[in-house]
Amino acid sequence: MFARWVQEILRSPLLRPGIRSGHRTSGIFVPVVRGSSAAGKIALLERGIILSSVAYLAFETYKWKKGQTVVHASIKVDDIIEQADYLYGSGETAKLYELLSQYKDSNDAELLWRLARAARDMALVSTTPQDEKKRLIYESFDSAKKALELNELCWAAHKWYSICLSNVGDYEGIKTKIGNAYIVKEHLERAKELNPKDATTIHIIGVWCYMFADLPWYQVKIASALFGTPPSATFEEVILLVRFLQNTKRSSSKFDPNFYSKNLLFLGKTYLKLKNKSLALDWLTKAKDFPARTEEDIEVQKEATDLLKRLGEKI
Repeated sequence: MFARWVQEILRSPLLRPGIRSGHRTSGIFVPVVRGSSAAGKIALLERGIILSSVAYLAFETYKWKKGQTVVHASIKVDDIIEQADYLYGSGETAKLYELLSQYKDSNDAELLWRLARAARDMALVSTTPQDEKKRLIYESFDSAKKALELNELCWAAHKWYSICLSNVGDYEGIKTKIGNAYIVKEHLERAKELNPKDATTIHIIGVWCYMFADLPWYQVKIASALFGTPPSATFEEVILLVRFLQNTKRSSSKFDPNFYSKNLLFLGKTYLKLKNKSLALDWLTKAKDFPARTEEDIEVQKEATDLLKRLGEKI
């Protein structure tokens, strides 16, 4: 459209030389333009208009190409996420970490919280050297933190920020770990608020409650001295959280208390703390028999088996 307009301007009588001043053609006032100097000026004007049209078209082309690049980038991110989720579901921890590590400088929160999860999972692999475990834990925290900074409304970023922050505390001493506990719980609650249907978040809140219900007396003393009022919870809260998962599963098929081996293990351990041996045996047996798909599942099986043996069960 713009190019056609330029052509019409160039063909217009307004730019034709040799027409006298003061005359009107078809009702249009036409200025006088005489001589070679005038012709040169007209040529310069014509060239300027043509260049302007070329610049305009080039700019429009650039904007179009830029838009296409953004679209392709968006599609690429979606493809990476789809591939990452497939690898995670397949238990391909090393391949998943290798894939997502390429995007550690990304500004996409969805990629970064997945990288945080993958780095933490790599740290949990039994064959990972201790110094590498530590590096991976701090890397996971940095990725989760960046994801949260990019999108405060991303529930998964809140969840993995809390998990990774708790893991960092394992390397920074009891004072830091207890101090971080308040922040951990805050982000878990925020994740639950943003996505109340995520069973893993509820499970982790239950684990948090278990940890502080089972806090050794000397750590309670340290926490009281450092923070005045240390984080606190009860074993009953743990049971209530898991019962919530069970009841929701029955009513809406959204949750399953058997979705995660550690869920079963912590239920058994919690019932042990509450002196309910029959229910403890029930849940520990389920944990022992849970199909092992990850190294964490294998560790759960081992711990559940050891607890059952201590309770006098023949394995």
